[in-house]
Amino acid sequence: MQITLKKLVIVALILVPGMVVAQSDTQPLTMQMRDGKIYFDNTYSLDAKLKKEELFSRASNWFKDAFPYPEKSIDISDDKKGEILGTGIFKIVTSNSGNYYWIRFRVNIIVHNATYELKAYEFYEKPIEAGISNEYSKIEYRWWDFRQGKPWSAEDKTLFSKLDKNINETLNSLETAMSK
Repeated sequence: MQITLKKLVIVALILVPGMVVAQSDTQPLTMQMRDGKIYFDNTYSLDAKLKKEELFSRASNWFKDAFPYPEKSIDISDDKKGEILGTGIFKIVTSNSGNYYWIRFRVNIIVHNATYELKAYEFYEKPIEAGISNEYSKIEYRWWDFRQGKPWSAEDKTLFSKLDKNINETLNSLETAMSK
């Protein structure tokens, strides 16, 4: 009995460092949401001297350069209302095996004197990997399951962390373009 207990203690001591390593990546992913859907909505205040026309020009130029992929589009560009509405797209590589996702979403920018509002919503994902349907689908289903501890694939954490990183870098690049 003592030998078995001693072996169990030794095995437990060997496994404890492995459990600690496995728990080292426990930082939860969070994204802005509205009604259970990924939805970024931010309002920015700028220098009071900046006029709507100048900000509209900056936002238009930024949008043209922000998304280098062909599926991007500008559907509305109304300088009178100060509104730009279009589709943005990211490519997110999730593995060394070449798997990646296209993330497509709506981008709405509304400018006023010295302020602007940016909304990013209607996020869709399209996996590019063998054995998977290569169609766009709403990312909310995948995001919901991931948050419930039921990821669709081992790449989901990478997908969502890179989505969050890309959207925040995009918001920051717009803020930089609008502030200069």
